[in-house]
Amino acid sequence: MSDSDRVRAHVFVSGRVQGVYYRASTRDAARERGVDGWVKNLDDGRVEAVFEGDEERVEAMCEWCETGSRAAEVNDVDATMESPEGIAGFEVRW
Repeated sequence: MSDSDRVRAHVFVSGRVQGVYYRASTRDAARERGVDGWVKNLDDGRVEAVFEGDEERVEAMCEWCETGSRAAEVNDVDATMESPEGIAGFEVRW
């Protein structure tokens, strides 16, 4: 995929999304879909994530975030499209 085909979504997820394997599940879902980026917990209880890849796959990850891990209770997903930075791989950040 050329760089011009890549998109980037910067996502903030609120609800009961910490301590429920949300980050690990996000990493696994992104890797299954071939999406690059990262995910981390924020001090205010939200989860922040960045997804880069082709538009369809990135949109699929944003939709996935609305449910998240089995134990999560998602209240809101705020996604903003940004210019991709060329991230390779997907990681859980601390």
